[in-house]
Amino acid sequence: MANQPNILLIYTGGTIGMIKDYETNALKAFNFEKLLDRIPELRQLNCSIDTHSFEEPIDSSNMNTDYYVTIAEVIEEKYSEFDGFVILTGSDTMSYTSSALSFMLEDLAKPIIFTGSQLPIGHLRTDAKENLITSIEIACSRKNNLPIITEVCLYFEYKLYRANRTTKINTERFEAFASMNYPPLVESGVHLDFNFDLLHQPKEYDQKLIVRKSLISDVIILKLFPGITEKAIKAILDIPDLKGVVLETYGSGNAPTYPWFVKLLEKSIQNGTHIVNVTQCVGGSIIFGHYETSIELKRIGVIDGKDITTESAIAKLMYLLGEDIPKKEFKNLYEKPLRGELDF
Repeated sequence: MANQPNILLIYTGGTIGMIKDYETNALKAFNFEKLLDRIPELRQLNCSIDTHSFEEPIDSSNMNTDYYVTIAEVIEEKYSEFDGFVILTGSDTMSYTSSALSFMLEDLAKPIIFTGSQLPIGHLRTDAKENLITSIEIACSRKNNLPIITEVCLYFEYKLYRANRTTKINTERFEAFASMNYPPLVESGVHLDFNFDLLHQPKEYDQKLIVRKSLISDVIILKLFPGITEKAIKAILDIPDLKGVVLETYGSGNAPTYPWFVKLLEKSIQNGTHIVNVTQCVGGSIIFGHYETSIELKRIGVIDGKDITTESAIAKLMYLLGEDIPKKEFKNLYEKPLRGELDF
C-alpha cells in the first residue's frame, strides 16, 4: 500500500448528496467532483480522495438487488487501486444494502464504510459533513501500515458499527441507527476510539477479493401479530417460486401453537422453502425451546436466526440461496456466523 491511502467515495444517492438551489428552494444532486470545495476540511486528512457517482442517483426506497450488484462491481473493479471505500446511500435502506454487501464481499481485507445523513449536505444544520469526514478518516486509519478496519461497516453520528448488525431506529434524530446485539467498532470523540477486540481480522491482507453476485430475491419477511389469519399466512407461503421466509416471531422466538399454523410452516419447509426465525424485538436473541410455543418450530426444521437482525437475515437468505447449497446443509450453514452477523 502507498504511504498515503487512496480512498474511493461512491455516491449512489440519498439525502447526503443533496444541496439546496436557493433560487428555487428545491433540492438537487450535489456534484461530488467538487467535494473538496464544499468540505475543505477533507484536505486535512492524510489521504487522496477520488469519487464515483451513479449517473442517476437512487432513492433509498428504490434500492434492490440489482443495485447491490452494481455497487459490488464498482468495488471489484477498483479494489486494487484503492485502500478503502466510503459508500453513500439513503439511510432508509442502508442496513439492508450494507448487510447484503457484507455477504457478497468474501475475503475482504480493506474498509468498506457506508454512511449518509438525515439532512442534506448543503443544509445549515447538516449531519452530513461529520458523517462523511469521520467515515473517510476511519477508512484511512492504519496500524503497522495495514488498514485497521477490514470489513463492511456503517457509520452514523459518532459510531462505527458492523453493518450487518445495524437497524435504523429513528427518522428524525441524528442517531438514526443502533446495533443492539454488538457494540460499536469505533466511537468518535476527541479521538477515534477503536475497540480492537471486536474487529474482524483477515487471514491475509493480500488475498484476492471474491465477489458473490448471485442473489435470489424470491424471499419474503412475514411478521406475526395477534389475530393473523390462516388465510393470510397460507397466501404468503403459497407465493409461486418462494424460496425463503424470514419469520418475525414474538420475544425469544415464540409463535402460535395452532395446529393449522404449524402445519402450514411444515408443509412449506417440506416443499423446499427455508424459514428463518428472528425476533421482532430490537435487541436480544431467539432461544429455541425456551417456551413451549417455540418447540414446534424447532421440531419442524425452522432455522434458528439467533440474534441476527431482520435486515441481515433477509440479506443472508438472498446470498445463501444464490450459492445453490444442498437443502441438508443449508440450515447448519445459515445458523453459523459467516461475516460476524450473529453469535455462534
